[in-house]
Amino acid sequence: MEFDQLVEAVRVGQSRVLVVRGEPGVGKTALLEYAAEIAGGCRVVRAAGIQSETELAFAGLHQACAPLLDRLARLPGPQRAALETVLGLGTSASPPDRFLVGIAVLSLLAEAARARPLVCLVDDAQWLDQASVQTLAFVARRLSAESVGLVFTLREPQETSELTGLPQLKIGGLPAEAARELLASALHGPLDPQVRERLLAETQGNPLALLELPRGLSPAELAGGFGLPGTAGLPSRIEESFHRRLAPLPGETRLLLLVAAAEPSGEPVLLWRAAERLGTGITAAAPAEQTGLVSFAPRVWFRHPLVRSALYRAASPEDRRRVHAALGAVTDPQREPDRRAWHRAHAAAGPDDEVAAELEASAGRAQDRGGVAAAAAFLERATELTLDPLQRAERALAAAWAKRYAGPPDAALELLAVAEAGPPDEFRRARCELLHAQIAFATNRGRDAPPLLLAAARRLAPLDARLARETYLEALNTALFAGQLAGSGTVLAVAEAARGAPPVPDPPRPLDLLLDGLAAQLLQGYAAAVLPLKQALAAFRRPDLAPEDAFRWLWLAMFTARNLWDDQTYDVLARRHVRLAQDTGALAVLPFALQARVSAHVFAGELTEAEAVLTESETLTEATGSQLVPYDGLALAAWQGREAKFHELSEPIATATAARGGGLGVSATAWMSVLLYNGLGRYEDALAAARLLIDNDHPEQRFASQWGAADVIEAAVRTGARRPATDTLAWFSPLLRAAGTDWALGIEARSRALLADGPAAEGAYRDAIDHLARTRIRPDLARAHLLYGEWLRREHRRDDARDQLRTAHDLFTTIGMAGFAERTARELHATGETTRALATETGSALTDLETQIARLVQEGHTNPDIAARLFLSTRAVENHLTRIYDKLMSPPRPAT
Repeated sequence: MEFDQLVEAVRVGQSRVLVVRGEPGVGKTALLEYAAEIAGGCRVVRAAGIQSETELAFAGLHQACAPLLDRLARLPGPQRAALETVLGLGTSASPPDRFLVGIAVLSLLAEAARARPLVCLVDDAQWLDQASVQTLAFVARRLSAESVGLVFTLREPQETSELTGLPQLKIGGLPAEAARELLASALHGPLDPQVRERLLAETQGNPLALLELPRGLSPAELAGGFGLPGTAGLPSRIEESFHRRLAPLPGETRLLLLVAAAEPSGEPVLLWRAAERLGTGITAAAPAEQTGLVSFAPRVWFRHPLVRSALYRAASPEDRRRVHAALGAVTDPQREPDRRAWHRAHAAAGPDDEVAAELEASAGRAQDRGGVAAAAAFLERATELTLDPLQRAERALAAAWAKRYAGPPDAALELLAVAEAGPPDEFRRARCELLHAQIAFATNRGRDAPPLLLAAARRLAPLDARLARETYLEALNTALFAGQLAGSGTVLAVAEAARGAPPVPDPPRPLDLLLDGLAAQLLQGYAAAVLPLKQALAAFRRPDLAPEDAFRWLWLAMFTARNLWDDQTYDVLARRHVRLAQDTGALAVLPFALQARVSAHVFAGELTEAEAVLTESETLTEATGSQLVPYDGLALAAWQGREAKFHELSEPIATATAARGGGLGVSATAWMSVLLYNGLGRYEDALAAARLLIDNDHPEQRFASQWGAADVIEAAVRTGARRPATDTLAWFSPLLRAAGTDWALGIEARSRALLADGPAAEGAYRDAIDHLARTRIRPDLARAHLLYGEWLRREHRRDDARDQLRTAHDLFTTIGMAGFAERTARELHATGETTRALATETGSALTDLETQIARLVQEGHTNPDIAARLFLSTRAVENHLTRIYDKLMSPPRPAT
């Protein structure tokens, strides 16, 4: 039923995905055959995971895409180039982003489906190579209205995490009566009733088991019940049954079958060439074909994957090596160098430096295509085959670097242990320490990473000055991330060590300037660091900034711009980060770039734009599975005054960041809490939230604390707690004056005014408004008008107060800061003024996705551009635009 519905939906222009799960032999492949039979009028493409190809990058994807390559030219340039690279049809300067590859495959399937509905059948997904299953799972989650059906089969109990959450269909055994009938059809003699019941119970209706297990039993065993298999699992027993049927075949036939089992491509020419080298030939095929378990024409075909595994497992290690050696010898080194290297690796009985070198070259090709998991596998096997201890250690380290990105941390750490056990070498030891630290930061974020990175940087200093300085900056970055949770003195210790880093190269890189500036701030004070940090930011703003430096360090540069209250630079860098990630297809980086872009819009009071970018970021995060802490959504909710949404996000954020050692995130969340409650006029709650910032204030760690200091002062003054306000202003005011930007000077004057009286207060409020009016930071300008208006009302100058409060209310209303707007309205009402309510959306006929698409069209983006940004096919965008047009052009329904 599910397959009929899937095919029918595809025929009428919809897309459907289904993951069919079940144990071996239950009929998953048969269901795929049924789907192909009923898919009349549809184009059917197939792919199948093969156990021996799990380490060949994009092997499964090549099967699915190869029949559709006539449509490749229709794809946008970056997508076409990415797909050509991973399929080995072209080359690129750097490995394509895996999400860009996913969009390219989605576009290819959609283009193919324009001519005829498309059904893609993927068998044995548990054996797909990692790159292929990640790509196809990505496509499955982004299909919408392309006339594409995508069906996977998955063997239980094996799991493929990438397919989790997709629509599932679990296939069980046959009903009891059908199982009895199938068992009877497989028998050609009497069957003891007890044997029948035991077979039915143990096979649980598995069709393949019902057909195969009786064939492995003698007539005496069937009739009398003696010698039945015991406790082995059902797949193993089916495999054993296949083995029993194949064991009587002639030796040369079994050798031919082993060649077929070891070469998953099914290419007959390759098979016969290898067989000839082994002294067997086509005459050996007839006895095998008579079993019905294998066919050699037009391609090699096994009745079930368990037949292949039964043959391979039953062979002796010596025979396996002979077969792989023959296959390696006849595989074209120009067309299939990686498959040849893999066969030769399996043929090696011990260390073989020549094969290890081939595997290392294969790893390089895999990395160029973006197949990091395959590269790690090649390098790991190359390590095992390397005899020279020094080269073995280097290859183990290279494999560990690849494993860091392609597998669990334990796998990388095991290879690191091999690298560390090699002959003494200071440079390798330093790189091992660096990788240990980076794994610690990736898994635990913060607490453990700074001292590990610091140790690596010190060891690298006399060996590689440039890498050492990069590592010092990385250590400083992780220490700042950990903040107060890193332990007392950690940030200062890192800064002190960084001051002893190797000399700055000539010319200095932007990261070198940033390292020296941040170290100066922590050791010499904020004022001493302003000039060098501004020079560093100027370097990051240069148009010739290398993309690798941008991707690695722009986040820290934007952090520094915020630290210097430089709104212009923050905006420039945030825009550049997004543009660079989009232009290069670096979709793993793009969620972080969009997060910074949301913050830039929020600072500027462009909350509508911020919400649109946030929606795009959430779409991207969902599509890529990125683990991104939603600070941007939290900040937006705080500025909007949406308390329920804020708490929905803040509680899990605070728990997660504290658990992972992210002290900076904990402090930033506390600041946004103070901001939220100040906007709502709940000053006691604001001051309670501010306690975390006050209690954790350390001169060397005034980053999130300086961002929230103005709100701490406001909350403290409004609750009559002047001591925290004066203490905060005492360090905050000199810092802002040293920064010297209009944003900084406006915040300084506004904060000072809260603690002043009479003409001093009024002068400070006016200074704040003058400075902030020269910035793009409208929320802080609106707050200056609000605080000035509140002060004027308390001075009984109602008319003057109304002017300031009206300006503030208009700004808050325009921006969308509902909490502050309501607080301002209460003040205006106290002066006898009435206000218009903050406009709220009453709902739209358009969905969130349709609203995104409409906005991008309005901005002048083409359909392919929109498809790439929202991880949709161009055809899906076209369908959405049709619906948008219909909704917008339909007259409103009359009220009933």
